[in-house]
Amino acid sequence: MKKTLFSCLCLFMLSESYAQKAKNDIITTDIDHFWEAYDAILATKDSARQYELLQKLYLDKGTDGLKYIRQRRRYTAKDYIDAINKYPAFWKSIRKNTNSVAKLSPKILKDIARLKEAYPELQPSPIYFTVGAFRTNGTISNHNVLIGSEMALADKSVNATELPEHLQAFYTTLNPIDDIALLCTHEYVHTQQKEMTDKLLYYCLYEGVAEFVSTKVTGKPSYTPAIEFGKKNEARVKARFEKDMYQIDNAYNWLWGTNRNELKERDLGYYIGYSICENYYNQAKDKKKAIKEMIELDYNNEAQMDAFVDQTGFFSRTVKQISEDYEKMRPTVTEVKPAASGKDLIPAGRITVTLTFSEEMDKNFRGFDFGPLGKEHVLLVDKIIGFSEDGLSFSFETKLEPGKQYQSTATARFRNKDGIMMRPFLIDLTTAK
Repeated sequence: MKKTLFSCLCLFMLSESYAQKAKNDIITTDIDHFWEAYDAILATKDSARQYELLQKLYLDKGTDGLKYIRQRRRYTAKDYIDAINKYPAFWKSIRKNTNSVAKLSPKILKDIARLKEAYPELQPSPIYFTVGAFRTNGTISNHNVLIGSEMALADKSVNATELPEHLQAFYTTLNPIDDIALLCTHEYVHTQQKEMTDKLLYYCLYEGVAEFVSTKVTGKPSYTPAIEFGKKNEARVKARFEKDMYQIDNAYNWLWGTNRNELKERDLGYYIGYSICENYYNQAKDKKKAIKEMIELDYNNEAQMDAFVDQTGFFSRTVKQISEDYEKMRPTVTEVKPAASGKDLIPAGRITVTLTFSEEMDKNFRGFDFGPLGKEHVLLVDKIIGFSEDGLSFSFETKLEPGKQYQSTATARFRNKDGIMMRPFLIDLTTAK
């Protein structure tokens, strides 16, 4: 009993110590500068003067955090001026909340300290509370946590009636200010992770690690509705994700966008990543080691990543098997006219190139890129003829010079009626001299 009490006391002292050291790393000066600029901007109807005031009182005084979040979300001065002028009731209703960070800071620091207990290798990262223009409640850049206070500090008392419809649900269904400490912990985990690579599964894991670890170490449930939805509809969600896993162009159906598939629920990729991590953690004998391994995953090491996923048994098959099954489903180019082998010489001049596909294609998608020989040998599309009525072929006109090799790649932007992307195909033509 004494040993247990001593251990708990040590953990408490560690939390208090870490929180005290991190106290100065919550930076809120951008909020003060925003409201100074806001008041001045509303006091004039001169649009040019409004831009001057925004620049002088807010942007020029901005912290590194403001600079980073503007870069990350591509905020322009116009974005701010438009938001200020269009949504007066919103800004009036959110102002008090944005000035409450000092009261919220102890909760934030306490949860970051818990993360430190679970992951002693945690490196300190400043937390910047900025004001943006409705494109993020939280993100990171250069190992800094960046909070968009106009979203992250909202509650249901905020007047969202002026906002665009796609934003209103965020303010009317969620109470994000109650979860600000969890959000900061989630983003803090991101500051410790390695860079993502361009694969949907790995994107989901990147977010899932941050979501699972932050909820596990704080003891707080996820406020992301997708987690609960996924658990209630696990079979349907898994089956759809296995079909979409290599459809990176459809990532918006799973992360950071509006889901357009039959599941409708947005951000279900958080559920995918969260559940994989939950399985891994539950199977692990050494829980602390499991957290360390999850945070330190190398997203550029495909063998490590796929082995991690396979070990959890989350999917019905291994990642390799899912990939192989996906490749079998992909449509292909079965024929090109004229010859596309690169060995047969064709006459120079204006010609029509026709691609024939293995199945009916979606006429809304097509794409071409350079071939291995690069820009100087690209087969230019002079005129689009388009898809055949049955969607089984696509034609375009081009003009060829004599004695030259031409290449273009018909890319995975081509896809079938089910949205499965085509295997890229190299068009390779050489003209006679």
